[in-house]
Amino acid sequence: MAQAKAVDAPPTPGAGGKAAGGNPWLVLLAVCLGVIMVMLDGTVVGIANPVIQVELGASLSDLQWVTSGYLLALAVFLITAGKLGDLFGHKRVFLIGVAGFALSSVGIGLSQELADVIPGITPVGALIGLRVLQGLFGALLQPAALALLRGAFPGEKLNQAMGAWGAIIGLSSAAGPIVGGVLVENVSWESVFFVNAPVGVIALVLGIMLIKENRTRTLARIDWLGVLLLSGAMFSLVWTIIKAPEWGWGDTQTLSFIGAFAVLTAAFVFWQSKAAQPLVPLGLFKNPSISIGTVLMMMVAFAMFGAMFFLGFFFQGVHGLSPLDAGLRMLPMSAGMIVASPLAGMAIGKLGPKITMAGGLLITASAMFLMSRLGIDASFVESAVPFVLLAFGLSPVFVGATEIIVGNAPVELSGVAGGVQQSAMQVGGALGTAILGAVMASEIHDTLPGYLGPAAQAVKPEQMSLLEKAAAFGTAPPGLPEPVVSAVHNSFMDGMHLAFVVSTIVAVITAGLTAFVKAGRKSEGAPVHMG
Repeated sequence: MAQAKAVDAPPTPGAGGKAAGGNPWLVLLAVCLGVIMVMLDGTVVGIANPVIQVELGASLSDLQWVTSGYLLALAVFLITAGKLGDLFGHKRVFLIGVAGFALSSVGIGLSQELADVIPGITPVGALIGLRVLQGLFGALLQPAALALLRGAFPGEKLNQAMGAWGAIIGLSSAAGPIVGGVLVENVSWESVFFVNAPVGVIALVLGIMLIKENRTRTLARIDWLGVLLLSGAMFSLVWTIIKAPEWGWGDTQTLSFIGAFAVLTAAFVFWQSKAAQPLVPLGLFKNPSISIGTVLMMMVAFAMFGAMFFLGFFFQGVHGLSPLDAGLRMLPMSAGMIVASPLAGMAIGKLGPKITMAGGLLITASAMFLMSRLGIDASFVESAVPFVLLAFGLSPVFVGATEIIVGNAPVELSGVAGGVQQSAMQVGGALGTAILGAVMASEIHDTLPGYLGPAAQAVKPEQMSLLEKAAAFGTAPPGLPEPVVSAVHNSFMDGMHLAFVVSTIVAVITAGLTAFVKAGRKSEGAPVHMG
């Protein structure tokens, strides 16, 4: 086993709240502008997909790859990207991520033109390839942004910075569906990607001017075998989550990828215990707060993203709202996070993470339970109440878990810690979508024949399968009689309600884990063990 070595951590930023050479709040502004691109892109793609399908002739599988290709690249590369920032400098990696994300976004908007000049490339193929590239650059950008905040703010100010960070992300999330809806309906689907260009330019200029470089003095090389093993393990996991609903959880292909994930993970952990400069120092997880914070992030992302995935289908399928109107329906939650996130940062500073996060998770559970009671004709107010509660419940958890993971890590490992935080969120959200999707599909399978009544006896098995698939999206094939449409919508509601009940239970269980966490460290003078 490699000999562990202790090195002195870099000095703590000054107590006055300023990073070396600059104001930390200006650093926050610069990095948030970069991350805003990623947040906007994540919300507008779903709105653009129906138009992309028509204009580019994309199949359902193509549209799934537009999302899955981005998710795979992002999830697989996040921790490695964080390590690159630790090694080569977080400012440099952040700026590369911003520039690459903006350029790949412009390329996506030019997919048709690229296909015209590159032989053998279809517009959809170009779009999917550039989405994968966009995910890689997004992976560079996000951990570096968190690491820059970790280095810019002293310990006692970090939770305030994370609260402001959450508010800005909430603002961009709130703006995403509205901006996307306006652009898609009045300009073109390409414009939702072109909008990243000016944001990227501003982020680059401010980043160059305001951010001071911070790179570790203790690392000299990249653990390439660790990169290979971790990337293979993450790919196997995320690919399993994406494909299992299609293959079936007991299918040979699903079990093969689960087995590959287990083997590669075991090999990665073994190698990290031997490597002189490991990709992810295992000692990082000897801190219980970092380990529990990672689990907290996964579980809250499971509950939030898994359950919220169905709301778009509820508003657009069952209610028949336009993308813009559906975005406005969800505005109370996103807008609420603008207010709730800085308040969460202040509450964590005064009350500590245990009480604040536990309270947030119980509020989240209450909001999820109320959503499990939404009626098929729920009004704006009826859906707005649980959305606002959800904003005030989730904000303390996201702010607190991020501060716990990044704040408890030594500064020279802040990039890896940021990658761990982002990976936990991506994997948790993907697991929630897949597992709750399976729960919902099972409930629809059980309840749809009952809603069809005696007419179900005349429906052929293949036709029933098609109705069940349509019900999972809250829609019914055109031309069906009203009783069948009503049966499809009612079975969708039963499935969505059950998904929210499961999310309620997950939130309550997760609240119990907060008893074992502590706030991020307030000083950096202790030795850091590498290897």
